[in-house]
Amino acid sequence: MKTKYILISLLVFTFLSCTKLDETVYDKIPGDIYPENANQVANLTVTAYAPLQKMADDEGWWFLAQEISSDELCGPTRAADWDDGGKWRNMYQHVWSNDDEGVNRMWSLFWEGITTCNQVHDQMLDLPQNAALLSKMKEVEVLRSFFYYLLMDNYGDAPYLTSTINVPAKPFKIKRADMFDTLISTVKGALPYLKTGDHKSMATKSMAFALLSKLYMNAEVYTGTPHWQEALDFCDSTLAGPYFMESDVLAPFITNNEKSSEIIFSISYDENALVGGFRLHMRTLHYQHNLKYDMTVGPWNGFAVVPTFFDTYEQTDKRRDGYFIYGKQYASATNGGGIIIDGTTHKALDIDPYLPALFMTTTNFTQTQIRTTGARIGKYEIKMGAKEKLGNDFPLFRITDFKLMKAELLVRLGQNGDEFVNPIRLRAGVAPFSGATLDQILAERGRELFCEGHRRQDLIRFNKFKDAKWEKPLDGDNRSMFPIPKWATDANSNLLLNP
Repeated sequence: MKTKYILISLLVFTFLSCTKLDETVYDKIPGDIYPENANQVANLTVTAYAPLQKMADDEGWWFLAQEISSDELCGPTRAADWDDGGKWRNMYQHVWSNDDEGVNRMWSLFWEGITTCNQVHDQMLDLPQNAALLSKMKEVEVLRSFFYYLLMDNYGDAPYLTSTINVPAKPFKIKRADMFDTLISTVKGALPYLKTGDHKSMATKSMAFALLSKLYMNAEVYTGTPHWQEALDFCDSTLAGPYFMESDVLAPFITNNEKSSEIIFSISYDENALVGGFRLHMRTLHYQHNLKYDMTVGPWNGFAVVPTFFDTYEQTDKRRDGYFIYGKQYASATNGGGIIIDGTTHKALDIDPYLPALFMTTTNFTQTQIRTTGARIGKYEIKMGAKEKLGNDFPLFRITDFKLMKAELLVRLGQNGDEFVNPIRLRAGVAPFSGATLDQILAERGRELFCEGHRRQDLIRFNKFKDAKWEKPLDGDNRSMFPIPKWATDANSNLLLNP
């Protein structure tokens, strides 16, 4: 077998008088001795996680599509701002096409993740095999399965590729149900090899249990057949991990949340990152909110909470004031400490949480309504001196999600789920349920998991995604899946064929 080399940075040597000069010096590490240690093995997978960085913003659109297509969040047109060709309205009102930005970018993101995992996995196959390397290979297989889970969840039937070597130029799709079976088999097969413990940015055994829970939880959507008991079993495995609820509802979302006891699997974000980023605060805060947070940049005055969703919170619910920004807004002490004055209306900035419409023009609405209505998103801490990107890690799997999933599963199986939903309600300062119904649990999932990327999937599972909501009519056809982008089907006509 020919020698394989892994490129690394050139080594710089200082030769002293006693240095031996007859040693072999490499500017590369030969494949037959790489990886030499645990750190080098761990570094092999770093590249595979990189596409996750795009998920929470418009580079990848996953988070935006899950939330804005639901009943939680919208991007209203505010006179000349935020129309953007109607892309935000299209997503909220379920009138997207196969050439909308969200449809295009999300497909690209998932395939970037899958392809990167396959490239890393192919590289590993060329290395001398040992237990440490096998563990990392299985980790990559689970991460790839996570990207496929998102692809299947959003687009349904799709190609399934596990290598970048000798793959067809124009692959065919496989059925969604077949992909489900393959993902279940792959993740289960990886379990014995995965790392245990609390490693939030890694595909660990706990992350794999969580992924299996999600797959089985939504199995009826993916395959036509429910798998409630299997979902419950893997929920129990997830809940048995080293994770527990924080005492403060906002603790999992602070700037330095990388050690939160609630987070199982997250996207690690850095406010100084050159590539990828989390800019939710820029998209939601009012133009003058930089005065409140001592921000180095000015926000864009966009996203708002759907008013009917805002009303699902009781006034005593700690999450209402914790998750949302509304009411009179004051500058920081650095900026004088007084009430902020809107730059156009020249009135005190007092955010009315009740957005009047999705499409606001100066013909039909006042400047105050256009600029200052709609509760804004404050769930993810906006630290003083915040930059254009947040440093908060984004939780993909969090323990309260799985407590609520268990409550739902118990009810679906004819049992009582109060034991798992009520600690979440009590922490939020609202009364416990007595015999929670499925509809009550769905509503509680919305309140607790607001803006964490789960709502679209939840509404589909409960057969409510198509329903009319605020400024969205009843869906005229099945919009529970996004169409494969036109650019992709133009390049590969096989994607238009049934599997």
